Amino acid sequence: MWPVAAYGCESWTLRKNEETRLEAFEMKVLRKILRDCVLNKAGVKTELLVTVKAKKLAYYGHATRKQGKCLEKEIIQGTMSGACRQGRPRTAWIDNIKTWTGLPVEKSVSQNDRG
Repeated sequence: MWPVAAYGCESWTLRKNEETRLEAFEMKVLRKILRDCVLNKAGVKTELLVTVKAKKLAYYGHATRKQGKCLEKEIIQGTMSGACRQGRPRTAWIDNIKTWTGLPVEKSVSQNDRG
């Protein structure tokens, strides 16, 4: 890792900002190495994020299978009418589902309606 990070360093002009960034990068890499070492020694795998994603996807499937007009389904899918906020849109709940499944909402809803 260090050869990649220090490639061409002989010609760099180091200012205080660059020194700070190099030190921060080194600490970030060392924290990552130590974290992996500690987890391996303890024999532990990180599972929380995987569990949260699985539960969220399961709940999405449960909510989208509901028949007819349902307020809960409308809220989750973001189909309620109203004005949008000004500025950059915040990440919505449904945006996670779109990212994780790789499907637009219409496709994921139609697949869940079949099942």
